[in-house]
Amino acid sequence: MNKLLIYEYINRLRYDDVVNFCNYMGISISSSDLDIVYSYIKNDYKRFFKNPMDVLEEIKTKVSNNTFIEIMKLYDKYKSKIS
Repeated sequence: MNKLLIYEYINRLRYDDVVNFCNYMGISISSSDLDIVYSYIKNDYKRFFKNPMDVLEEIKTKVSNNTFIEIMKLYDKYKSKIS
């Protein structure tokens, strides 16, 4: 997928969009983990595209184990679309 389109989408992404996505996917996430995930999405997406594993390792230390497992499931599901 075109990274420019993804960048534009992320620039317009709102906190409620992430909440709604989690609800749609059936992902239970605490508000503190949600704050962390949202912050990384908004502020570190370009770094993520350069080296996703570094960013994921960083996130792993900041969110609950259950949240990180869900993040990794989503990463595995969608990684082919961002490479």
